[in-house]
Amino acid sequence: MAKFDIIAATGCPTGIAHTFMAKEALEKAAAERGLTIKVETHGQVGVENELTKSEIAGAKAVVVAADKDVQAERFAGKPMVSVGVSKALSVEAAGKLIDRALAAKGDSTVAAAADVEDEVEEKESIGHIIYKHLMNGVSHMLVFVVAGGVLTAVSFLWGITSFDSTASDYNSFAAMLKIIGGIAMNLMVPVLSAYIAESIGKRPALVPGFVAGMIAIQGLPVNAETGMIDAGGAGVGFGFLGGIVGGFLAGYVILLLEKVFAGLPKNLDGLKAIFLYPLFSTAIVGLVMLGISGPMAAINTAMMDFLKGLSASGAVVLGLAIGCMCAFDMGGPVNKAAYVTGTAMLTEALAAGVGTDTYNFGTNFMAAVSAACIVPPLITTFAVVVGKKYFSQEDHDAGVVNLILGCTHITEGAIPFMTKNIWPVMPIMMLGSSIASILTIMFNVHDPAPHGGFLVLPVVENGPLWVLAILIGAVVGGILFVAFKKYDFEKNQKAAPAAKPVEAPKAAAVEAPKAEAADFVKVENVFVAEDFASRDEALSFVSNQAVKAGIASDADAVMNAFLAREAEGTTGMMEGFAIPHAKSDAITEAAVIVVKDESGVTGWDTMDGAPVNVAIALLIPGAQAGTTHLKILSKVAEALMDEDFRATVKGSTDAAEIAKTINARLV
Repeated sequence: MAKFDIIAATGCPTGIAHTFMAKEALEKAAAERGLTIKVETHGQVGVENELTKSEIAGAKAVVVAADKDVQAERFAGKPMVSVGVSKALSVEAAGKLIDRALAAKGDSTVAAAADVEDEVEEKESIGHIIYKHLMNGVSHMLVFVVAGGVLTAVSFLWGITSFDSTASDYNSFAAMLKIIGGIAMNLMVPVLSAYIAESIGKRPALVPGFVAGMIAIQGLPVNAETGMIDAGGAGVGFGFLGGIVGGFLAGYVILLLEKVFAGLPKNLDGLKAIFLYPLFSTAIVGLVMLGISGPMAAINTAMMDFLKGLSASGAVVLGLAIGCMCAFDMGGPVNKAAYVTGTAMLTEALAAGVGTDTYNFGTNFMAAVSAACIVPPLITTFAVVVGKKYFSQEDHDAGVVNLILGCTHITEGAIPFMTKNIWPVMPIMMLGSSIASILTIMFNVHDPAPHGGFLVLPVVENGPLWVLAILIGAVVGGILFVAFKKYDFEKNQKAAPAAKPVEAPKAAAVEAPKAEAADFVKVENVFVAEDFASRDEALSFVSNQAVKAGIASDADAVMNAFLAREAEGTTGMMEGFAIPHAKSDAITEAAVIVVKDESGVTGWDTMDGAPVNVAIALLIPGAQAGTTHLKILSKVAEALMDEDFRATVKGSTDAAEIAKTINARLV
């Protein structure tokens, strides 16, 4: 059985793009560090590349990059980092997560999965915890919305009243499609509620979660004649918002009951799972949900009225809000908020029926959301085709693929382009999406299907105008994107001549450390008895020693490079170690300078809060950034995971021994 240095699990709400982008970024980052990795993905088709128990047991560390439940309790006691999937979409970000995971401490005494899960979640922000639970529900809900919405929309091909046996355009097959689609759509809220609850309280929370979702649909039944609670009466549902509240309520009620029943004998665990949990949780959650049905219905109505009020303010206001939200993070929390709101509005629209004001507003809102989601990837396609020479071959290929992604309503393909230049690419994407949304509303386009992009054109009312709105947004955004890339390209071209004199020695310089790896850390560059008052004093000492040793030509430039790196994130590690590194044209040859301070350097942020006793400083010429720099850094970082290495370097006062120990790990 193969063993892996790192294991990881990724998952996003839709399981379409972010999940696999994070997987690729983690794999590339691990390869750069010379580490082996296996990444388990939790996509829309289920779990792929599943981790085995032996692989989990043999791994050095775990990275969880997910906005849904990935059963993190499996990783009991392993050094682990848990973040949202958006934190692992670039190789650089994924690399930082791997470094953090390797530097984290595991707890081999942890046996109970629930305890580990609690420990992991305590390290996450409250916002991310809530978002993760919510997105677990959304990811399960979306497939019901898509299936039900598209089937309902297809039934309209026979006529807008083809499901009605008394109508002139009645068709029995269309009626059956409408029935099936309606059932799937009606399951949206119960599934949302149940899987929010399941993310919190695991399997026992499914029962109260489903019940809470059903109550959110039906509301509190009241007899119209007596005005009293009556199981045979009718209630006012509070829909999507109620499903969210019910899901969280059900999940945390289960956690409460687990504590309440914790004192029962172990042999009653079966009774708890099959009888006590479902009975008490359903009763508690059901009563609370019925009790808050009135206020929740009022809040739900107010929210819908607010959105309709935006429409009353004009197409520009509503379209701008939709476009900016959809393009802000392209599949992230803000985008999902807009999309889920659209599906909620569409659900009400389909329930209200064709021709009603609710139907017209909901389907128009959904069309605007879809247009805004389609535009960003099409902007990149336009840009890489029209301005091909301003893009790398990799970007060009990705932009061409985005034509397919965009046309099928998958926004995430534009993310790599935005992460390279958040400003001004993000505003450009937001502008393009907003234009498409505004025009969609103005053109009175109605989309009764919640997903599918141009595949659902046959059921879109005013479909050609919808396509025109999207194309206008994509072209405007594409022209601006090309203009930016042209400016950036020409700026780099002007700077290129100044860099030419260093091109010839660059290749030789990159190879130099390989030839003399065994003597890379020189004894004279190891300082074992220093006393520094602060981090900056230590870095200043290293910068000046670099100039004295002929490693660098300008101490101030080296110092500025060190500080610039610290501003990006501390290089302080664990157990008294730090790996400061500077990349600068003022550095003439790659080198390592080691300084030791037995009393410890205070004021240097470290992962465990301890002062720094040993700083292994990496000095890299600007021409070698990304080559020698990454290789040495990954070797040193890997060495710091070795307890014997740390003990030798930290405990020795012999410069020769320290140099020899570090050199042995750089070979």
